[in-house]
Parts: sequence; structure tokens; C-alpha cells
Amino acid sequence: MNSGVLAVVNEVTFEQVVLLAQRLRPVDQARLVVRLAPKVEWLLMKIESISSPPSRIPLRGLWSDLGTAPSAEDIDQVQQEMWSTFAESEA
Repeated sequence: MNSGVLAVVNEVTFEQVVLLAQRLRPVDQARLVVRLAPKVEWLLMKIESISSPPSRIPLRGLWSDLGTAPSAEDIDQVQQEMWSTFAESEA
């Protein structure tokens, strides 16, 4: 009836696993690490992809397809024109 698999009656704790692993020969401890590492790495990558915020899109050049920005002189000129007609429209 012994198929090489331990029948687990109660939940195995982390401490129990560590104690059992320490009883292994060093070469078997290394094999255990090699066997567990890919699964742990996969789980961590899965968790990271779920919990990490989406990457930020750089804003520099966002409106570059709209042409060149107005110069400071252009802005000043438009402001002067707007304010000069503002007083006339109030009257």
C-alpha cells in the first residue's frame, strides 16, 4: 500500500517541512531547491503581473503630431488683442 506518497492527515506546517528538509543529504536539499525554484519563480511573476500598476506612458511628445507650439511672442500678441477688445465689448 506504500506508493511513495505520504498520507497527510493534518496540514503540514512550514516548520515541519524545514525540519524534514534539514534531514536530507545536501545533494537532496539542492535537488529540492532546483525542483521548487521554477514554480516559486512562476508564482512570483504571476503575482507581480497582477499587482503591479500598468506602466506609465511618457507624456513628452504626446501632442507632437499637432505641429509646433506657439512662441511666447505669439501668445503675448494674442493676449494683447484679446484684452484690447475686451474693454470695448464691456461698453
